[in-house]
Amino acid sequence: MLGAIIGDIVGSAYEWSPVKTTEFEMFSSRSRFTDDTVLTVAVADAILHQKDYARTIWEYGRKYPHAGYGGSFAQWLRSNDMRPYGSFGNGSAMRVSPVGFAFNSMDEVLSEAARTAQVTHNHPEGIKGAQATALAIWMARQGKNKSDIRKQIESRFAYNLSRTLDEIRPAYSFDVSCQGSVPESIIAFLESDSYEDAVRKAISLGGDSDTMACIAGGMAQAYYKEIPMPILNQAWLLLDDDLKKIVDQFNQRYLA
Repeated sequence: MLGAIIGDIVGSAYEWSPVKTTEFEMFSSRSRFTDDTVLTVAVADAILHQKDYARTIWEYGRKYPHAGYGGSFAQWLRSNDMRPYGSFGNGSAMRVSPVGFAFNSMDEVLSEAARTAQVTHNHPEGIKGAQATALAIWMARQGKNKSDIRKQIESRFAYNLSRTLDEIRPAYSFDVSCQGSVPESIIAFLESDSYEDAVRKAISLGGDSDTMACIAGGMAQAYYKEIPMPILNQAWLLLDDDLKKIVDQFNQRYLA
């Protein structure tokens, strides 16, 4: 899941200052972890320690109140009523990467991804976005090639992955829906030739950059198996000790 977290951190500087190129500074004074990282770690914590997803996500959100949550999610955090609110936003997809790394069968991955989404994003598109992201990570982890990943995601979720980034980029704009950002994030991964390239390509679309780089970054970590140490080290410095602890525990159990 560290690939997703790094994507979030790199993309954070461009969420409100979009770029339409892959040539940009990876880290700057504006780089920080956002709600994508906080909730990704929450899901990892729940998996590691067999906690309830809703309660754990709610507790992490309360612990990091200024991480940049969407309006509906922020309202959910302020309430003591943890029922879902029917969202189809890409928040379900940005936090799901631990599922793709922790579970070992397609059925488990799809089921668990749905469970993480339904906490808040119980709209069919919200569930679909989480499942597509987790399944792509799982398939990449299994050593499947990009053609197989593309075919499986297209056939199962009816996402159009035949478009190219060059076709998408000119007219693409900020879109926080699963259906308007998850397929594009997957395409960024599919067109990439390295972890860094996947993150750069996702950000280059000029959309919800931190979340799209988070989604593509999780897939790229699973597929390329390594993240350049200079990038990893710079991102690691921006995490607090509590987040690092869970990331370390997760990596030791599932990626060792």
